[in-house]
Amino acid sequence: MDATLHQLGEILLRALPTFLLVILLHYYLKFMFFKPMAGVLKQRWQATEGARKQAEESMSRAAAKIAEYEAAIRAARAEIYKEQEKLYRELAAHNADQVAAAHQSAEAAVRAAREQLAKDVEAVKTDLERDSDRIAEEIAQSVLRRSAA
Repeated sequence: MDATLHQLGEILLRALPTFLLVILLHYYLKFMFFKPMAGVLKQRWQATEGARKQAEESMSRAAAKIAEYEAAIRAARAEIYKEQEKLYRELAAHNADQVAAAHQSAEAAVRAAREQLAKDVEAVKTDLERDSDRIAEEIAQSVLRRSAA
């Protein structure tokens, strides 16, 4: 058993430089290759994630601007509709005023025409009465002249 332990010791002694080389290679690769690679990957991820976040923020700002513009457009349309409605009401009131004025004017003209017609009728009646008296007198004289002849 002593020989077995002695041989085992010799194997371990010969394997020690290989073991140390593997450990040295591990730390060398860790610091020279994997650590810089991890740093580059981290920077790349941060750049990608930053760009993604920036894009999301840009999209949210754009959506907010779109909503703002749409609200402004809706408000402008509502204002235009209110103005149009106001103009329509003013136009309708103006038309109603013109119709009422025309109606009053027409009524005044009809009243004046009726008054003039009444005056003309009275004048004609007066003329007829005067003329009828004259014609009656002429007829009476004509009849009397015939009976006297």
